[in-house]
Amino acid sequence: MSVILLCVLSLVLAGSGTGLHGRNASVSHEYCVLGAGPAGLQMGYFLSRSQRDYIILERNAGPGSFFQIYPRHRKLISINKIYTGRRNKEFNLRHDWNSLLSDRPNLLFKRISQELYPNADDFPRYLSTFVKELGLKVKYGADIGRIKASDFNGNQGYILTDQNGVSYQCSVLLVSTGLWVPQQVDFLGSDLVEGYESIPTDPEEFKDQAVLILGKGNSAFETAQSILGRASRIHLYSPSPVRLAWQTHYVGDLRAVNNELLDTYQLKSLDGLVEGRLEDIAIVRREKDGGKRRTVTGQNLPGFHTDNFSLRQPYDRVVRCLGFRFNFSIFDGSARPPQSSGARGRLPGITAWYEGRGMPNMFVLGTAAHSRDYRMSAGGFVHGFRYTVRAVHKILEQRYHNIAWPATKLPISQLQSWILRRVNEASGLYQMFGVLGDIILLRGSYCEYLEEFPLQAVPQLSALSGQPLTDHGLLVLVMQYGLNRTDTLGPGRAESEWTKAWRSNFLHPVLYYYNTLPTDKDMRQRPVGWPLPRPESVHHMVEDFLTEWDQPISHSQPLRRFLEHCLQTDLRAFYAESCFLLSLTSRTPPLFCRQGYLRKQGIVGNSHLWQHAREAGLMADHHGHITPGHDTSVSEYLKHADAAVVSTMNFDL
Repeated sequence: MSVILLCVLSLVLAGSGTGLHGRNASVSHEYCVLGAGPAGLQMGYFLSRSQRDYIILERNAGPGSFFQIYPRHRKLISINKIYTGRRNKEFNLRHDWNSLLSDRPNLLFKRISQELYPNADDFPRYLSTFVKELGLKVKYGADIGRIKASDFNGNQGYILTDQNGVSYQCSVLLVSTGLWVPQQVDFLGSDLVEGYESIPTDPEEFKDQAVLILGKGNSAFETAQSILGRASRIHLYSPSPVRLAWQTHYVGDLRAVNNELLDTYQLKSLDGLVEGRLEDIAIVRREKDGGKRRTVTGQNLPGFHTDNFSLRQPYDRVVRCLGFRFNFSIFDGSARPPQSSGARGRLPGITAWYEGRGMPNMFVLGTAAHSRDYRMSAGGFVHGFRYTVRAVHKILEQRYHNIAWPATKLPISQLQSWILRRVNEASGLYQMFGVLGDIILLRGSYCEYLEEFPLQAVPQLSALSGQPLTDHGLLVLVMQYGLNRTDTLGPGRAESEWTKAWRSNFLHPVLYYYNTLPTDKDMRQRPVGWPLPRPESVHHMVEDFLTEWDQPISHSQPLRRFLEHCLQTDLRAFYAESCFLLSLTSRTPPLFCRQGYLRKQGIVGNSHLWQHAREAGLMADHHGHITPGHDTSVSEYLKHADAAVVSTMNFDL
């Protein structure tokens, strides 16, 4: 009898174990990441590194499923610049638009492809490698169809239900589903239009056909370019004119890699661009030659009844290439984020720290979070949102685990060199210009340096970062383009004179100094186009053709003078010999000497360094005829300096 009971008990236990993933089962996690695209995997990496309880839910069988379909003609337009002439990994990420961030220096996209504009099939392969090598927790085949808010221990959490009825209870929901629902416009005959998501990609199917493409973005031009040598004529139609990325500096605008049709348009080879409201289109199908050929045409486009109306000839096909929108349908009323005020409502509305508006503990990541910097920066693309995801993770660590935003404590005397290092190599500032910035909290003789904080969330700095504020003020380092619109290829397009750095047009560093932390009201009332409110003082470092801000006169000296003005402190650097002399002759030696030389730090000069410093006007000749070849003992130095030895020195450090 006992043997039989043991067998039955074993069957019951086994059944309960397998039933965990059956219908109506429920599992709980602290963090649920929805979507195993690049943003979801990037967050998964940070959660894994922090040893948090998380799961990544993906409806398809592998990561990055969007890129298995799009772009339709299989060429990515994200730059994969392998050779930069540098070995600095952080600098090289400025020109690697496909890799995700990790602590593994070899886990980069260049392992998969060496092409400047890679094949789209390579990106899911890279993401699969990323998941495998880092051991990320991804559950594939979990198609979440409903998300609702729920109360967990007095805090709002979320319950996600998949196609099998399995529920996932999450204290924090991280939405990284991207944009994949085709954007459509309703008009008479819109059912006759072919969508970008389903058009044939074989150019031969468009042979000798007239094609009207709705849209003037990269997908529209990509489609036009693929059939340029086969279609008889191609017209692109949308409300706004073409915006070129090399004019606007926005990578989501038309890229040169896709713009061959502009040649055939401007050189009058049958192709062209037309502006008009999409809602004004009416498409009808008509039979021609006894039904042997069917064509499509517009009937009430503006100017149709003018005899030289641009679109008066019929088309064989009309193709919709209007981009994509966020999928709001999976959220019920309790959990549905609002639509963004910008981007024609295609994106969810989020706060400056990427939390859904009115949706506590729900954060939006990746392309879906692009409403924060739509048409301003790179937050809708891998090379931008990999940094905003990292910023969100730091916010999560502070809010839910009381781990403050990482800060580097620096003596004020080292601040200038630290800033120069950041502007010359930091990739997050470079890619997310005008959106992420370095915050420098001034604390008297030292400062705390926070990297890549969301600028629009600066009024909430203390709460989001966990770093206390003081009454010494703060500096904010930002990379930004000039506000003056210029011909980006014309004469006078760049500024090289450092005294006119504020007129720089191209990407350049800007420092803002505030006595007190800006408020929400200050942010709302900031000047148009400014990433931050008007400061007490501002310093532009002149744009540089090589993007190397390391020259003593054009870059370093103006920066030092600005910092000295803000800090009311002499920040000049001195060789050890100069500090020694100044320590003997001054009751208060310069800050650099107090924080360096008198703490047994510093550089001993030599003839080459001295000569260079004198020629640059950075150092007076205190040494007379003394050269490094002479006896450099203290007594010999004092003999030449005609100074006496002081037995005790007590400086305020």
